[in-house]
Amino acid sequence: MSVLVIGADEITPIRAVLYDLGAKKVEHWDARNENRVNRKPIPTGTQCIVMLTSFLNHNTMKKIKTEAKKRKIPLVCAKRSVSCVYCEYCKVFGLGEKFKCDKKN
Repeated sequence: MSVLVIGADEITPIRAVLYDLGAKKVEHWDARNENRVNRKPIPTGTQCIVMLTSFLNHNTMKKIKTEAKKRKIPLVCAKRSVSCVYCEYCKVFGLGEKFKCDKKN
């Protein structure tokens, strides 16, 4: 699975978790320059998008969400913490039972 992570400067721990959950490729956009992110097309072959909402403005999130919905790409919205990304990813892909992620946010 190819995953696009949008937001944050450093995602090394998040990248490790995504690989553990089955991702084969993880691409990262830091979103420091919102205009660049808003104009950049989602890469072909992206099978999941993870938005780190603590680092994105509303317009960027809306644009990404709309594009993901059009292309039927699963969207994971989480805060910056690794545990939050892990749990939200498990919810979206129905892995809660397998990975014991029943934490309520």
